[in-house]
Amino acid sequence: MNFIVSSTSLLKALQAVGGVLNSSNTLPILDNFLFEIGKNTLSIAASDLESTMSTQIEVQSKDEGSVAVPAKLLLDILKTFPDHPLTFSINDKLGIEISSDYGKYSLSGYNAEEFPKVPVLEKPSSVTVPTNTLQKAIEKTLFAAGNDDLRPVMSGVFCQMDSSNITFVATDAHKLVRYRRVDLKTDSAASFIIPRKPMNLLKGLLGNIEGDVNLEYNESNAQFKFGNFTLICRLIDGKYPNYEAVIPSDNPNRMTIGKSQFSSSLKRVSIFANKTTHQVRLKISGSQLIISAEDLDFANAAKEELTCAYEGEDIEIGFNSRFLMEMVNNVDSESLVLELSAPNRAGILLPENSEDEGEDILMLVMPVMLNS
Repeated sequence: MNFIVSSTSLLKALQAVGGVLNSSNTLPILDNFLFEIGKNTLSIAASDLESTMSTQIEVQSKDEGSVAVPAKLLLDILKTFPDHPLTFSINDKLGIEISSDYGKYSLSGYNAEEFPKVPVLEKPSSVTVPTNTLQKAIEKTLFAAGNDDLRPVMSGVFCQMDSSNITFVATDAHKLVRYRRVDLKTDSAASFIIPRKPMNLLKGLLGNIEGDVNLEYNESNAQFKFGNFTLICRLIDGKYPNYEAVIPSDNPNRMTIGKSQFSSSLKRVSIFANKTTHQVRLKISGSQLIISAEDLDFANAAKEELTCAYEGEDIEIGFNSRFLMEMVNNVDSESLVLELSAPNRAGILLPENSEDEGEDILMLVMPVMLNS
C-alpha cells in the first residue's frame, strides 16, 4: 500500500484525534493510530476504549488497506517537517517507510485487526446542535464538574433534553452551573452523563468548525459528528443527583454589581485569605459592599469597599474565593447579579442581561461558615 500526503494536513489531523490517547495503556495497540486507506482518502482513528475519535483527510492513493502506526514516533517526526509531501509505503509485513525530500524513515506497523472495534449505536435517538452553541455549553459547565473518582457521576456533564429545552449541568457539590438552551428541543425526553475527557476534546475542536453537530445517543454511548470528525464515547453509568433540589427558589436579597470591579476586588482581597479555607467575607448593606479576608495565622488581612445596587436585608456571608472567582469570570455580561437568601444557603450568580436570547445560565456557589 502506498499513499502521498501533505505533512501539515496529516499532523493537524493526528493532533486533533490524538487527544484521545492516554500516556499509559493496558493494551499496547492503543498506543497507535489506526490508518485505513481508501481511494484518495485516509481515515485516522485513535481510541482509549472509552472514547474513539476518527477523521478523514485527502491523500493521493489508488490502494486500499489498513495498518496501526505508532502514535508518538509518527507525531515526533511529523513535527520536524516543513509543509511538503510525504510518501508512505507499507509492505506485507507491516513495515512502514516514509519518504521525504530529506530522506527515508522506517518504522514497524501493527496489525489493524487488533485495534478495538468502534461501537455501533443501536436504535439511537438524535438531535442537531450548532457547533458554537455546543462549545459554549461545554465551556460554561465543564469547569464546575467534579474530579472525585469515588463519585464518577459528578465528574461529567449531565445532559437533559425534552420538548421545551436542552439543559447541561455540572457540579462538584461546592459549585454548580446549569446552562439551558430554550432554542433547542427534542421530540422525546432523554438524559445522560457525558465524561469529562470527550467533553474536553469537543471543547478544543468545535471552536474551529462551523455548522452543526449531529448528536446520536442511546443508553450506553453518545456519538458526535461534526465537520469531518466523529467522536464516540461511553456514557457514565449512574443516576445524576437531583440538582434542582439544591437551587434555592426564594432569594429576596439581590445585589447587582459591575463584573470587572467585583472580579478585581476579589482577586486582590483573596491574596490575604487563609491558604486552607480561601475564605472571603461579603457584607452588604444599602448600596455598600465590603469584601474582606484575613489569615489569623500570619496576621494578614485585607478589606475593600465597593458600591453596588442592592435590594434586601443587610447580610454577611462567606465564600471560598476560588470558587466564587471561577463563577464570576464565567459571566459574560458587564454586570452580574448575586441572589442570596441566608448566610447558610447557596448564593446564585446570574448575568444581568444575556446577549444570547436562547441562553439561560444559572450558577450556584455554596457558602462557607464564617468564623466570627
